[in-house]
Amino acid sequence: MPFIHHSLEVPYNVSEMYKLVNHIEKYSEFLPWCTESKVISQDEDNIQAQLTLTGGGLSKSFTTSNRLQKDKLIEISLINGPFKHLEGFWSFEKSSRGSKINLNLEFEFSTRLLAIAFSPVFEKVANTLVQAFSDRAKQVYGDRKFET
Repeated sequence: MPFIHHSLEVPYNVSEMYKLVNHIEKYSEFLPWCTESKVISQDEDNIQAQLTLTGGGLSKSFTTSNRLQKDKLIEISLINGPFKHLEGFWSFEKSSRGSKINLNLEFEFSTRLLAIAFSPVFEKVANTLVQAFSDRAKQVYGDRKFET
C-alpha cells in the first residue's frame, strides 16, 4: 500500500498554515488538479468534504471525514470514493523559525485498473501538496523570510 510522507518548514505560524489546509472550499482556486472542493457538513471538531481531482484525462471524486484538533492536527479518513483505503493526517508544529507542516497519507485504490490509471495522478498530487500550501501561504499572507 503506497505511503506518502512530506514535511516542510515554512516562515508562517501554525495557526496560519492550519487555516489554509482547513479551508477546503478554496482548494479548487489554487490546486491545479483540484477541479471541485466543497464542504458537505461541518462542526467544531469534524468536517466532511468532497474533492474532485482531474489529471491524465481522468476525473475522480472522493469524500473524507476530517477530525480536527485546532492548530495541531487534521486526521483524514475515507467515507467514499475510488479508494479501498485512504487515511492520513496533516500535523502542524511550531518551529524556531516559523512552523513545520507534515502530511502523511496511506492509500489503496479499490480496483487494479483504477490503481494503474489514477495512481500516478494521485501520487503527483500528494507529492506536491505540501509545497502547494507553502506557495498559497505566500499569496495569502505575503512573502516572508524565516525568523532568525
